[in-house]
Amino acid sequence: MEMREIEIFLTAAEELHFSRTAERLGISPARVSQTIKKQERRIGAPLFDRSTRAVRLSPLGEQLHQALKSGHRQIMQGIATAQATADGTTGTLTLGTLGPNSLQIKNVLDLFLARHPNARLQHREIQPASPLDLLKSGELDVAHLWLPIREPELTVRPTPHTSEVLLMVSADHPYAEQGSICLEDLGDCTVVEGQSIPSYMEEVFNPRHTPSGRPIRRGPKVTTWQEALSVVSSGQAAAGVTAEAADFYPWPSLAFVPIRDAPLCQWAFAWRTSSETPLIRAFVRAATDAQQPAG
Repeated sequence: MEMREIEIFLTAAEELHFSRTAERLGISPARVSQTIKKQERRIGAPLFDRSTRAVRLSPLGEQLHQALKSGHRQIMQGIATAQATADGTTGTLTLGTLGPNSLQIKNVLDLFLARHPNARLQHREIQPASPLDLLKSGELDVAHLWLPIREPELTVRPTPHTSEVLLMVSADHPYAEQGSICLEDLGDCTVVEGQSIPSYMEEVFNPRHTPSGRPIRRGPKVTTWQEALSVVSSGQAAAGVTAEAADFYPWPSLAFVPIRDAPLCQWAFAWRTSSETPLIRAFVRAATDAQQPAG
């Protein structure tokens, strides 16, 4: 049997109705009937018991159905694997995210893996103190980062997701019990300093000056998120963070205070333009489609 003939027989065996089979496959009922008759002539016996009331599989048809169904799955999987290899959507895509922020894009990851079952996602953690290092070194294929990203060698695709910016302080900090603060209040704080973060990215969370121009003091330099948590928890400095951090790090020694006039933090996917692959393009398509508004 040809693949199309197998598909028609299997669909007819599921529907037990030639018109519904035709509608499902986008062909005419006559094509379905002719294909089934051709198969029966080749085999030499009826595959369906037809009456004016119903269509049923004959015992021989049931036997053929079970045999083809198993084999058809293997054939189709083989075809899908070959197609994925041919168009480059197989292999491993290494994705970098910042801790719990990966939950923002779960729908993207689910859609990408559903569309490309022969692809594999490998996750790496990005450190906020050096957000671009892994991407620029080639250890990541795609990074999920906050904007702005002004690097000429990177392609950036913004997402619709945004996060509120909070100030993370120790539980005994003077701001810990306040309902909110403003950016000007950061002039009375000491904030952590990153390791190799572009100043324009650092400004989103830990600006250098208040709106009136007062300098904001820098405290200990941190290299990892865990170090930032420890430095803030011990009262040595404060740190601007996204609202997601408050949900996932409810340490009794920490407090998270909204900054009411801080702009929202917007997120994006970024990758090295010169290293773009079919697998990266497939991931970006999934990201775009997953984030389209419903309806």
